[in-house]
Amino acid sequence: MKKFMLDEIDHQILDILIENARTPFTDIAKKLLVSAGTIHVRVKKMEDEGIIQGSTLTLNYEKMGYSFIAHVGVFLEKTSMTQNVITNLRLIPNVTVAYVTAGKYNIFCKVRAKGTSDAKDIIYQIDEIPGVSRTETMIALEESINDKKRMMHAIFKEL
Repeated sequence: MKKFMLDEIDHQILDILIENARTPFTDIAKKLLVSAGTIHVRVKKMEDEGIIQGSTLTLNYEKMGYSFIAHVGVFLEKTSMTQNVITNLRLIPNVTVAYVTAGKYNIFCKVRAKGTSDAKDIIYQIDEIPGVSRTETMIALEESINDKKRMMHAIFKEL
């Protein structure tokens, strides 16, 4: 597969869009001293190449009362039950991320809750899924790194 080459303008466009995906192309063009048409064409090209896939909205869950984060390691009775367990995890809206993993856990989840009592109920729901043998929970005290740009800048340095 041919690797799509990004130049400095593409990097700067991505940098701005990662910060705020709703930034108008005209604003990006002004910052980068190019035409809005240039921004449009480059973003479209990066979308067509699969570099940009949609756009995201970042919610502040704390402001909505969901400030408690737990990471739950899920042990399965049999690894053949993985997809069934994932399907059931999708039914629990508080499970916001789930990874199938190699290592200690079969599945590793991020759970958002209102507090410890709410988290306990969610973890009990996970424990009740057929195929789950047990779980281990780690409570997040603080999110110290959540930086979408650092990885992108490291990739740019490689190119």
